[in-house]
Amino acid sequence: MADYRRYRVAGGTYFFTLVTHSRAAIFANGEARQILGDKLRDCQAEWPFEVTAIVLLPEHLHAIWTLPPGDDAYPLRWGWIKKEFTKAWLASGGNEQPVSETRRKRGDRGVWQPRYWEHTIQDDRDFDRHFDYVHYNPWPHSSFHRWAEQGVYEPDWGCDGRGRLDFGDLEETAMEIGIA
Repeated sequence: MADYRRYRVAGGTYFFTLVTHSRAAIFANGEARQILGDKLRDCQAEWPFEVTAIVLLPEHLHAIWTLPPGDDAYPLRWGWIKKEFTKAWLASGGNEQPVSETRRKRGDRGVWQPRYWEHTIQDDRDFDRHFDYVHYNPWPHSSFHRWAEQGVYEPDWGCDGRGRLDFGDLEETAMEIGIA
């Protein structure tokens, strides 16, 4: 069995990527987005954390969280969110993807991939690269709009001057931050 460990820093800031099982386009559904938002807020009420940036794409999400001083329990939070989202999504009539008999016996459902990508933000440059990466994703369900309203980004940030996204060094950035 693999020795799987996560790097945890109390009070740290983290970048996450979570993917749906078989890359099902669950978050293209408005009800799924609402349920996820509700579960994030419920989790924050129980175990506080700040969501600095987030984007929901059809089959995955990226987020940046900062935990309170002395707290490194992001796995507890994500485990709870994934479990509670799955229960609410299936109860609402949402679909799940088939899973192996082994996974089914463990109690896994076909809503989320079993694990997720996590990266501990190291410094301001690392934060900026991840923050921009989250917001460069072309999807309307993003904290980009909040940051643009606050003047952090111009409304046409990332566009080529003709209103189209300019991916420029996005692939290079993805490789630098370790997700490509």
